[in-house]
Amino acid sequence: MQMRSRWAAIAGYSLVGAATQLVWLNFAGVTTVAATRYGVSESAIGWLAQVFPLLYVVLAIPCGLLLDRWFRAGLIAGAVLTAVGAAVRLIGDDFGWLLAGQILASIAQPLVLNAVTGITGRYLEEKDRPTGIAIGTASIFAGMLIAFLLSAIFPTATSIPTMLAATAIFCSVSAIVLITALATLPMRPAADGVRADRGALAAAWGDPLIRRLCVLALFPFGVFVAMSTFAQALLEPAGVSGATASTILLTNVVAGVLGSATIPILVARRHAESTLLVLSLTTTAAACTLLALAPGVVTAFVAITLIGLLLLPALPIVLELVERRTGQAEGTAAGLIWMAGNLGGLIVAVIVGLLVDHPMAAFLVMAVIALIAVPGARSLRRPIAELRAQSLP
Repeated sequence: MQMRSRWAAIAGYSLVGAATQLVWLNFAGVTTVAATRYGVSESAIGWLAQVFPLLYVVLAIPCGLLLDRWFRAGLIAGAVLTAVGAAVRLIGDDFGWLLAGQILASIAQPLVLNAVTGITGRYLEEKDRPTGIAIGTASIFAGMLIAFLLSAIFPTATSIPTMLAATAIFCSVSAIVLITALATLPMRPAADGVRADRGALAAAWGDPLIRRLCVLALFPFGVFVAMSTFAQALLEPAGVSGATASTILLTNVVAGVLGSATIPILVARRHAESTLLVLSLTTTAAACTLLALAPGVVTAFVAITLIGLLLLPALPIVLELVERRTGQAEGTAAGLIWMAGNLGGLIVAVIVGLLVDHPMAAFLVMAVIALIAVPGARSLRRPIAELRAQSLP
């Protein structure tokens, strides 16, 4: 008998997914005042965020294997570690406790984010899984939005402890909600028990479609991370103030949340995954080119909002394909996707960072990177059609 969908588990996961991003980006909007409060450089404050993608690249596969073996325990561990990491930052008013808390939360992040396909596969009917993945992924982007909003509400050095306390409360409540849902709701039978060894990794990486999706993930992730990191600096020579740039990036994330929550569901219903990926990459390239040739407040609002609306939904679309393809090894496969994306973010951000004093060149590099991925996205039409045919009764 088929188990009905358990949406409470998705709600609990969504809260914890948002919590991981909130802890990650807590200091993104208050870098300068945080550096002053804690007596360190702005670069040191930047490392509070950079430890997340760095550790993700290292831990993505081990955490994916762990989730495939002990899904419920692994996800609960991620939720608890996120809450503990947020709380540790409140122990002492110095940089050392901040870094300790960030490291704990960064260890938790792959346990949570890698589980986005697993939670849907274990608690939702097959017809509801694209919606579940879209909601879970949108909540991750919503966590970024909450981080930006908190930094706007608590913008001064004296208000940072209050911001950190609010974050710790959110993380703790989220963990409690998720743990309660996982403890009381039944999972799909035989969801656990996948061998957490190199065989699972070999099965995931040995799949040609998974490998192609990993390579493809490098490019949109890379452009988004680089744009989010350096948009303010790249737009400043065109007369875009820091406050305006922050508003533009906030709008970008809002558009991404809305797009991620809606577009993948419509795409799955119309079997248009490849078409959407091509459209999002092409639009991103055009938007970056516009910023290179005619930077300004209006063009930045239009271009960067379009990037958020169309590029961010590429993630839940790719993850939904992974869930359909891999079955019980989705934790490992999702880990490969997230690892590739974070690696792409690091690489492209480094390249764009070297060009930060040359905005036109930096924007054109991002345009080229997006265009490079278009043929790969177009070539997915046939394997996606074959995957859909295999899933039909």
